[in-house]
Amino acid sequence: MILVDTSVWIDYFNGIANRQTDLLHDYLETEEVIILDIILVEILQGFRSEKNAVIAESYLKGLSCYQSLNPDSASIVSKRFRELRRKGITVRKTIDLIIAGWCLDNNVPLLENDKDFLLIQSGYPLKLVRSEF
Repeated sequence: MILVDTSVWIDYFNGIANRQTDLLHDYLETEEVIILDIILVEILQGFRSEKNAVIAESYLKGLSCYQSLNPDSASIVSKRFRELRRKGITVRKTIDLIIAGWCLDNNVPLLENDKDFLLIQSGYPLKLVRSEF
């Protein structure tokens, strides 16, 4: 099982070839690729064309989609933000903390292409697929 971040999906849907999209292409054939509700929102809101959004939505709804937060996990995410900030690490996007937190709490690796996850990984044992390169 692997979670794929919005940053990779955007490149994938835009036809951008890079290590992450190549891995995503391979994983879609060999692994269980999953998505979080919040990632689904980010991806779909990025489409300018309603037609393309509908096509992407029908495709993405074929993946297992998990809820990203509940009251307990929301408290943990905010605690992690404060802990990172005390260490001098500022994560720019709360959504990235939510995604990383879900991966940490569920022991699921993350395929991403976003510097915020490297910052989070510097403070927590987040499994980033791109760190294998």
